[in-house]
Amino acid sequence: MSNFLHARHASLEAYVPGEQPTDQKYIKLNTNESPYPPLPEVVEAAAGAAALCHLYSDPEGKALRAKLAARYGVEPAQTILGNGSDEILSFAFQAFGGPDVPVAFPDISYGFYPVYADLYGIPKKIVPLREDFTVSADDYIGLGCGMIVIANPNAPTGLAIGLDDVARICAGNPDSVVLIDEAYVDFGARSAVTLLADHPNLLVVQTFSKSRSLAGGRLGYGIASAEIIADLNRMKYSINPYNINRMTLAAGEATLDHDEVCAARCAEIAATRAYTAVELRKLGFTLTDSLTNFLFARPADGDAAGMYAELRKRGILVRHFSGERVREYLRITVGTREQMDALLSAVREIQG
Repeated sequence: MSNFLHARHASLEAYVPGEQPTDQKYIKLNTNESPYPPLPEVVEAAAGAAALCHLYSDPEGKALRAKLAARYGVEPAQTILGNGSDEILSFAFQAFGGPDVPVAFPDISYGFYPVYADLYGIPKKIVPLREDFTVSADDYIGLGCGMIVIANPNAPTGLAIGLDDVARICAGNPDSVVLIDEAYVDFGARSAVTLLADHPNLLVVQTFSKSRSLAGGRLGYGIASAEIIADLNRMKYSINPYNINRMTLAAGEATLDHDEVCAARCAEIAATRAYTAVELRKLGFTLTDSLTNFLFARPADGDAAGMYAELRKRGILVRHFSGERVREYLRITVGTREQMDALLSAVREIQG
């Protein structure tokens, strides 16, 4: 840390991303990326857009937003694009929280939520998950916050709440924005977009990173009332109006043109998830009922740190968290069937 950093940031605990090795010697099951590359048509569209990189991209992303609006049955004015869904989250924290307006979220969830709150000087109202790692809607009624943020399905637990619960939380907090972070929704959960007409305080955030094979493209989006989107745009145009580059805009449009392929890949990942869960349980692991593209798994002896280290020695990366309630669990991205068989073989070898 230099002598120039402002004192208000001295104690900031930044988000720690998953390891991204550059030598390609690992099976990467640690950052919840898709095991499938973008379609050739998507790569071709992005490459074609590169020819115009001497010109700024469309700051409104009109063509892509029109396709998103058509897909979800909303108006284009109800959509906003972000440099990954992380940027939409950042806009939302800045727009709806403040030094005197807290933001609420679960104690075990996406690690960026507390980082954004601390970065922007927003008081945090931390709501503990239940003992079984579930989110209870009862715990989120009448919180008196500027915004409530719930990842659904949640990470790293993989568990989801139903739309009835989302509606209850929205109705129980009419003066708060309720942000539902649906980064993993396409792997088995139901999107809250269908609730927008009845809940003007609802903001749904999704990403192209997981289910659409564009983690490296950095593309996310939000869907809400036109008024909430206008608030987010106020943040965007005050920070980074050209936030989506030409190649990513083109890749996003081409991906939506082949949405059925993405859906089929999600179904394949869900099937591989189910297969791997069964096999891990045979090996003594305890798992939650994940509806994501990862598994939240506890080895029989609870030594997740040891299992992580042994897997890494064998060329397999998974994610281990040190938090008190999750330190005995691993988060394991669902890869291809071949990758998961390699994981299972390594676990059997470690267990002896």
